[in-house]
Amino acid sequence: MQQQAGDTEREQKMKLCVISGDGIGREVVPQAVRVLHRLLPALQTVTADAGWDTFRQQGTALPAATLAAARDCGAVLFGAVSSPAYPVVGYRSPIVQLRRELGCHANVRPTLSLPGSGAAEGIDLLIVRENTEDLYVGEEQSDGDTATAIKRITRAASRRVAETAFRLAQDGGRRRVTIVHKANIMPLTDGLFRDAARDVAAAYPQIAVDELLVDTAALKLAQAPQGFDVLLAPNLYGDILSDLAAAFGGGLGVAASLNLGSEAAIAEPVHGSAPDIAGRGIANPVAALLSLALLLRHWWAQPALAASLEQAVRRTLADGIATPDLGGDASTAAFCDAVLVRLDLD
Repeated sequence: MQQQAGDTEREQKMKLCVISGDGIGREVVPQAVRVLHRLLPALQTVTADAGWDTFRQQGTALPAATLAAARDCGAVLFGAVSSPAYPVVGYRSPIVQLRRELGCHANVRPTLSLPGSGAAEGIDLLIVRENTEDLYVGEEQSDGDTATAIKRITRAASRRVAETAFRLAQDGGRRRVTIVHKANIMPLTDGLFRDAARDVAAAYPQIAVDELLVDTAALKLAQAPQGFDVLLAPNLYGDILSDLAAAFGGGLGVAASLNLGSEAAIAEPVHGSAPDIAGRGIANPVAALLSLALLLRHWWAQPALAASLEQAVRRTLADGIATPDLGGDASTAAFCDAVLVRLDLD
């Protein structure tokens, strides 16, 4: 992203709120932070609690102290959380709540062809998902026979995420943005999103723009993910399409994301808490590491350090060092040790 007001303050502040969460989040997050400290020796870290275990201990999945720490730091690394398999009174998803409270309006999900991950060749796409509204506003009602959910789309939120998508495309040297919608069926809601994105696109004449209905986009993504550059989508479609794209990038274990706003950013590896392997020290830290690279590039305006981290991860995988989910035998800590050896800090 281009240098914006507040970037200098962020660079000087260099604080990170570290929320490990549940399950393997407690294993990958500390190891990823260990690598980040090599890149940013002056980084201040503040640990905070969130998740299902926190809810059971404190009665809330996102304590006020955690939210205050996240606001103070501006930058957050959020590991993974478990969710109850049944409705629990008072439980709310802490990551969804944190995104909203911090105003992180865009979810940025790259998919890359990483060596040794089983990824398809030649993929380098970015999905930018609106992060605050659509069906995810959580307004539902039911009389027991009929259930209704509110789909809310606003021009302001649609323009805001479109601005982020086109700015990221421009700054990253990308050439095309595909607007995803279903305006043929929902002309008022999806039509508003599409039209707001088109309005923003007019200010970026150097970037080609096309649009696809979401079902067609899913088909084309499954057939040839290499054909996409940047996809811009409302919340629900972006959520689904980004997980579909991850299947071609080596799976959720290596899928990074960044929740981006004007006042805060949350680096969030996409994988879950994986209770089946939690505590064994074999969880894959790649998603956490690459999420931190996104934080370095797009929040702290440190593209050289971000590139160094990304290249170190790629070199580690290319050298055949991997955790068991990718067919290797490295532990979480051993993989991060190998990344540290391959960091280029010259």
